[in-house]
Amino acid sequence: MDKSIKIFIASDHGGFELKGKIIKHLSDSGYNVEDMGCSSIDSVDYPLYGKKVSEKVADGEGVGILICGTGIGMSITANRYSDVRAALCMNGYMAKMSKMHNNANVLVLGARVLGEGLAFDIVDTWLSTEFEGGRHQKRLDMLE
Repeated sequence: MDKSIKIFIASDHGGFELKGKIIKHLSDSGYNVEDMGCSSIDSVDYPLYGKKVSEKVADGEGVGILICGTGIGMSITANRYSDVRAALCMNGYMAKMSKMHNNANVLVLGARVLGEGLAFDIVDTWLSTEFEGGRHQKRLDMLE
């Protein structure tokens, strides 16, 4: 992925610490990252932060990364928005396929079920994988 493309990232309290590590990892790698919250480990409602990223992605302003405890809540939230294709990924293969076959524009991670190293691998794989198009585009068109 072109490193100038904006990456919007947000989490709830359960994903706050991993979010900070991913922001540093991406910033150190030269990516353009915007933190959309939350700002501490104090309890917050995940839909508020999922919405912020999903609206930016739906408007075509960039791609997104959402993090909560399991990733399930953020995934449900993001996929309520038109033009958002959020994929909850637990390993590099899922990240690769979510991009190659589904053109996912939001990556969702579960901070309480992934280690830091695996999370970095998932993010890096997702960002470096391109959509194949072709028969996969036909299937995405069917979702409209």
